[in-house]
Amino acid sequence: MEPSTSLLLLLLPAVLGSAAAAAGCFSTILSFGDSLADTGNLLHTLGKDNLRTGRPPYGMTFFHHPTGRFSDGRLVVDFIAEAMGLPLLPPHQERWRSADLRKGVNFAVAGATAIENSFFEERGIYIKFTNTSLGDQIQWFKQLLPSLCSSASDCEEMLENTLFLMGEIGGNDYSNPFMEGRSLNEIKSFVPRVIATIASAINELIELGARTLVVPGITPLGCNSAYLTYFQSQHVQDYDSSTGCLKWLNEFTEFHNTLLQSELQTLRQLHPQATIIYADYFAASMSIITNPNLNELGFGNEPLVACCGGGGPYNYNSAVQCGDNGSTLCDDPSLYVHWDGLHLTEAAYRTIAMGLLQGPFAAHPITHACPSIKERVDDDQYSFVQI
Repeated sequence: MEPSTSLLLLLLPAVLGSAAAAAGCFSTILSFGDSLADTGNLLHTLGKDNLRTGRPPYGMTFFHHPTGRFSDGRLVVDFIAEAMGLPLLPPHQERWRSADLRKGVNFAVAGATAIENSFFEERGIYIKFTNTSLGDQIQWFKQLLPSLCSSASDCEEMLENTLFLMGEIGGNDYSNPFMEGRSLNEIKSFVPRVIATIASAINELIELGARTLVVPGITPLGCNSAYLTYFQSQHVQDYDSSTGCLKWLNEFTEFHNTLLQSELQTLRQLHPQATIIYADYFAASMSIITNPNLNELGFGNEPLVACCGGGGPYNYNSAVQCGDNGSTLCDDPSLYVHWDGLHLTEAAYRTIAMGLLQGPFAAHPITHACPSIKERVDDDQYSFVQI
C-alpha cells in the first residue's frame, strides 16, 4: 500500500527494544496533557455545575452520560487502554475511587499549559479554567509514585513496563493568547519555551525510570472550528484551497511540531535506554480532513464543522457553546470530525488511536510488540479502515 493512499500518516520509531515490549505488553499507562487527554480531572476540580462537560450532550456516544471528557465519547487514551486490556484510566483527582492505580492514572487536565502559569501572568495573558501546568502534573505523579509500587526494584520494574502518554500538551499555551488577539510573532516566540518545558518533563520522567514515552504533536489549529470562526478572513489566499483550513495557523502548528521532533531526537541521543515515540497528531487529523472519500471512512462531507455548537458557518459560537441553552446537536456524531469546535469526536479520536497502535507507517507499531493488543485491535471492534 502506497503512503499516499493510506488513511493515516503516524510516525512511530520501533518499540520492540523497550523493556516493556520485551516483556510482551505494557502493564500500566500513565497519561499527562490537556483536554484531548483529560478523563475527568477538571470536572472533579470545578464540579459538574461549573463546567459544560458535566452536562449532556457530552459523553452521549459511549458512556451515555457526562464524564468530564471534552468529547461525545472516548479519547485516544481510552482506546489505547482498551486495546491493551487495561481499565480506562481514572482521573487523578478521583483516584480514591480506584481499586488498582497500578494499572493506570490520568494526570491530564483540560486547559492545562506546558509552561507554568506565571509565565503568562507576567505577560498579562489570562489562562482559562485552570492554572495547572505540565510541571504540576509531573509533581502529582511523583507524589503518587510511592503508593504505586512497594520498593525501589518494584518501582523500576513497574516504570519499565509503563507506557507514558505525554499529551497532547502545548496547544493551550497558544490558544489563550491567540484568542486574546496577541500577535503571531509574539506567540511564535513562546514555542521554544514550550518545547523546552516538554523536554524537561520527559527528562525528569526518564530519570525516574520511564522507558517508553509517546509524545504527540499538536493538532492542526488552522482546521479547528473555533479558530476558523475567530479568524474568518475575506482573503481567499488565507485558506488552503483543498481543505478550507487557515494556512497561516497550520504553518504555525507545523513550526511547533518540527521543533518538538528535533528536540525529541536530541533526547533520544541523551537517553539511548529509552524509547521516545513521536505521535503525529497533525498528520493523523489531516489525513481525515484531506481524504477525498470521507463517506467511505464513516465521516460526513463537512470535516470542519462542529457537531455540537451555537451556529455559524462552522457551528461554533463562543457565546453559545455545546451544552449551553440554544446550542444545536447533530444527529450522528460519528459522521463528524469536530465535536464542539475545540475538540474532536470519538470517531476522530478512534482513528488517531488506531493509527498509533497499528501504524501503518511505523516500522514496528505497538501491536507488533504485544500479541494480546494485536488480537484486540484485529477484532471488529477495533477494525481500522484503509484506502
